[in-house]
Amino acid sequence: MLSGKDVNVGDIVKMKKAHPCGSDEWEITRTGMDFGMKCCGCGHFVMLARTKFEKAAKAVVKSAAAEK
Repeated sequence: MLSGKDVNVGDIVKMKKAHPCGSDEWEITRTGMDFGMKCCGCGHFVMLARTKFEKAAKAVVKSAAAEK
């Protein structure tokens, strides 16, 4: 499980289940009690509760902090 504290806005996260478009990578657009995520495949926007996000996220694929 990935902790919500390990994720920042702009990070690309790999989820356990793929989106119906086929992509399993999501860009984080908002953090807090809810996480806003945009699908890297089709651009669909989803809001997830922190508890559901922490259970569903596998790993940070690309960190926004590393690009700075």
